[in-house]
Amino acid sequence: MFGLDPTIITFVVYILGMLLIGVWAYYYTNNLSDYILGGRRLGSFVTAMSAGASDMSGWLLMGLPGAVYLAGLVEGWIAIGLTVGAYFNWLLVAGRLRVYTEFNNNSLTLPEYFHNRFGTEHHLLKIVSASIILVFFTIYCASGVVAGAKLFQNLFSIDYSTALWYGALATIAYTFIGGFLAVSWTDTIQATLMIFALILTPVMVIITLGGTGEFNAVLAQAEAAAQKDFTDIFNGTTTLGLLSLAAWGLGYFGQPHILARFMAADSVKSLNSARRISITWMILCLAGAMGIGFFGIAYFYANPQVAAAVNHEPEQVFIELAKLLFNPWIAGVLLSAILAAVMSTLSCQLLISSSAITEDFYKGFIRPKASEKELVWLGRVMVLVIAAIAIWIAQDENSKVLLLVQFAWAGFGSAFGPVVLFSLFWKRMTSSAAMAGMLTGAIIVFSWKEIIPQSSQWHQVYEMIPGFGLACVVIVLVSLLSPKPEQNVLDTFEQAKKAYKEAL
Repeated sequence: MFGLDPTIITFVVYILGMLLIGVWAYYYTNNLSDYILGGRRLGSFVTAMSAGASDMSGWLLMGLPGAVYLAGLVEGWIAIGLTVGAYFNWLLVAGRLRVYTEFNNNSLTLPEYFHNRFGTEHHLLKIVSASIILVFFTIYCASGVVAGAKLFQNLFSIDYSTALWYGALATIAYTFIGGFLAVSWTDTIQATLMIFALILTPVMVIITLGGTGEFNAVLAQAEAAAQKDFTDIFNGTTTLGLLSLAAWGLGYFGQPHILARFMAADSVKSLNSARRISITWMILCLAGAMGIGFFGIAYFYANPQVAAAVNHEPEQVFIELAKLLFNPWIAGVLLSAILAAVMSTLSCQLLISSSAITEDFYKGFIRPKASEKELVWLGRVMVLVIAAIAIWIAQDENSKVLLLVQFAWAGFGSAFGPVVLFSLFWKRMTSSAAMAGMLTGAIIVFSWKEIIPQSSQWHQVYEMIPGFGLACVVIVLVSLLSPKPEQNVLDTFEQAKKAYKEAL
């Protein structure tokens, strides 16, 4: 059915390689800590590449280039916001969370950390936070399934419903087998592949067009035809619109799949090196993704005979450029980068969701004395269950990768971001405040578009802004109105704080 197309052969070889890494990691996964956090033994390079790859999902090679292709460099505000947010997440949260989770009963998951950090006797905080993870990650996973399906649909010329299963199964297999180690090791390879594709493709577009001079001339023609200035970063924007784009950066403080990488590092010092590696990688990748969309405007205007697919589905601009500009063998490598982005993020999202059920629900309430082997296999089964739900959500062929990511990103950023920050910097914060802030952020994200009239300019504001802001206000107010935390909770906070300073 697929023939001996070099592009497809390269693509399939890449998938098989990732599966072999999953099998390899299987033999290093002996208990639940290994399956969820890799035994907290990731070095700085693997931590940096894994955090970056798990962050930049299919939207990096599909959603962002497609947005730039349609609107121009104004979409760069997303990249600016993300870069600033990621830097401060590494600077303020990474090392502290690594130490604080270990001091709080060696917490393996974010819900478990919240439960131990605030010293609650009941498990309601753990239940609510784990439930929020399951809701938003299922939507987030659906975005990865959609991106993978569109790639397989384009490459293999098959219908969307079939492509949906091919893309999902490629990721599910090695996550199911190898757990966190498989995800982290493959992320390192995938991050390298992604930056290679994102740097090479824009350069090739410029060369094909005949250099920067010819590119500028063609771009001017495209702008005249569209009656739009694609280079103006303020084109058609409002203050609220720019804030909404830049507000993506706030989401970093609450993303469980990124925070898990910090928790899994072997030391605080390794996170300092990881920060420099990760931010450099991120800047280059975001610049490359924007370059693909921006230079693609001129390329497809100059070549209207091959522009139909991109004009119909802008999120496929990178796929079409790779197929048109490169040798089929190289194209296979470049298109594998899209699958790399999808697999790296989807796999860690499946794993975090699985751990929420295994560690926070099953072990916490149903079978506290469950064996490590039982927990690991339950985690594997839950990967399959969550993936099946994500596939069901992704069945709509018209789903947009960026919109799904945008909603889930706001959900995590608003529900968990303020709680994580205050828990690391303010010992006076209470469990009631954590619960109230978490629920406020999640509810605002779900209801914002429904309660604000479409005629209002506030309707277009990214849910992250009101969700994150109101959650912060609620946390402060409820903490001040609540009794102070127990002395043992305050003592643990001070001990963790001192250990963090000594580890620097």
